[in-house]
Amino acid sequence: MGDKMDLAVDVVALKGTYEQVGFKQGQDWKRDERIEFTQEMTKHCDVNETKSRLMEYMPFLLEELKGVAAGLGMKEDMAIRMFSGFDVTFPQMGCTAFASETFYVRNYDFSPELYDARFVFCNPDDGYASVGFSQQMIGRLDGMNEKGLIVGLHLVNERHHRTGFLGTTIVRMILDQCATIQDAVHLLQNIPHGYCYNYSIMDRSGESVVIEASPNHQVVRSQNQVMCTNHFEMDVLRENNRPEISQSKTRLNHLEHLPKQKLTPLLAYQLFNEEESPFFFKDYQEYFGTMHTVVYDPMNLSVTVGIGGDCEPFEFSLKGWVVGDIELPNVINGVFDFSR
Repeated sequence: MGDKMDLAVDVVALKGTYEQVGFKQGQDWKRDERIEFTQEMTKHCDVNETKSRLMEYMPFLLEELKGVAAGLGMKEDMAIRMFSGFDVTFPQMGCTAFASETFYVRNYDFSPELYDARFVFCNPDDGYASVGFSQQMIGRLDGMNEKGLIVGLHLVNERHHRTGFLGTTIVRMILDQCATIQDAVHLLQNIPHGYCYNYSIMDRSGESVVIEASPNHQVVRSQNQVMCTNHFEMDVLRENNRPEISQSKTRLNHLEHLPKQKLTPLLAYQLFNEEESPFFFKDYQEYFGTMHTVVYDPMNLSVTVGIGGDCEPFEFSLKGWVVGDIELPNVINGVFDFSR
């Protein structure tokens, strides 16, 4: 593989009915080499139960998956099993997020082998427009919608598992259906969770919270400025943490110094994206290398993105895209350094 790897992240624009959105994604899907891996991850999924749960909580995604199946030339049941995010096994990942009163910044840590490499602008007819990084096609790792609601996921423990939805599908639900933190909290407390995740959330009012969510409990942790990594802090949920959380705690300790620095969005991007930063990692072969840095601005509906480390930021406007004032590039390029 060498010490460095180039990666082009596709910039995807989706508009129309949910079925049309799904069909375009199915047609354009380029990650054929991951089909077998995805099938293995989802082999225990009960399609009938998945359909029932989707109809109960997110029927719009069932329509999207119908379109995905048609676009891929795949049976609908197979597309539902592979891309719904219901009853899925998943390797561990890491994420670090900080939210001030005016912006939200985050690094997502994983592996290029399993990364969708898709930055998606989506404006469905019956849901809120949003922008964010996809996972398993229809899911989102993080994102911001037209109401200025921002959400990112942080996997806490992949070993505590129950039949339920993957965090990436839940993030997508929030972006499409929720306008405020209160909406998001209500949704998170009323759906079946498959794993233990933190959800860091901010809305246009400047309010921010962390929702600590296990399959059994969901607890709201309010903070003036969100600082979130990959472990639970609330007493009722700490037993769900991984046995070793020292690295997650170390990152959290570094975050606690940020409020004193009076960061601007650009300074926050630079701090998180620098390869020497305490928030940046190169453990790509252990599923813990920084894939992207992103800053969301809920007031301006702008987003700043970097793929890999030490890269010039790419800037986008969700509002500008929705009203048709801007054209999107086809890709965002980045470089990953595998040396340590």
